[in-house]
Amino acid sequence: MANIATAFGLRPIGLVGSAVNSTGVTEYEIASNNTNAIFQYGIVVPTAAGVIDHAGSTAGGTVAALGVLMGIMYQDATQKKPVWLNYWPGSAGVSVDTNYPVKAYVADNPNQLFQVASDASLTDRATALTHVFSNASLGTSARVGSTANGNSNAALGVSTIANTATLPLRIVGIVDDEANSDFTAAGIPYVVRLNAHFNSNASRFDSQTTSLTTGI
Repeated sequence: MANIATAFGLRPIGLVGSAVNSTGVTEYEIASNNTNAIFQYGIVVPTAAGVIDHAGSTAGGTVAALGVLMGIMYQDATQKKPVWLNYWPGSAGVSVDTNYPVKAYVADNPNQLFQVASDASLTDRATALTHVFSNASLGTSARVGSTANGNSNAALGVSTIANTATLPLRIVGIVDDEANSDFTAAGIPYVVRLNAHFNSNASRFDSQTTSLTTGI
């Protein structure tokens, strides 16, 4: 049978080493005149202007990621009060009082783990397991999402899985989920971390490739 969840971006689920996940976020800013929609659970990157924007490319990009967007708050120019949203609709979709910053809350821990759905069949669990410790890009665009619920529609691109150092995601596990357990269909949830992270000491070219031994 088909899987229930097939694309929802990168949903925070815990930290490396089974550390307590407080769903901690850091506050950043989005430019009030930014016309780009930035969806919840979508990858965001830092910019030279001191604000964040959506992923560096539709596949995730090689720009060091800051984390994923969890929500925003802005001061509404018409209502004269703060408005909370789970995503940034773009400047054309809101009435922002520019006397106040557009605040963005980002899950930005470099040790954050995320659940992300695969965008195609993985054949079977044994095949899916061989992809653990490999890297990948987002197959369903990192920049797209639903204006109905504000969530990202990004999914892991199965065809991109490789040992290439600059790919934005490192696969570290498979989520056991009865509702999403059909390996012949899209939607198998992988556990990933951001491979090139702005808050990490390593650059996107340092020790990010996958070179595994077949024996000890």
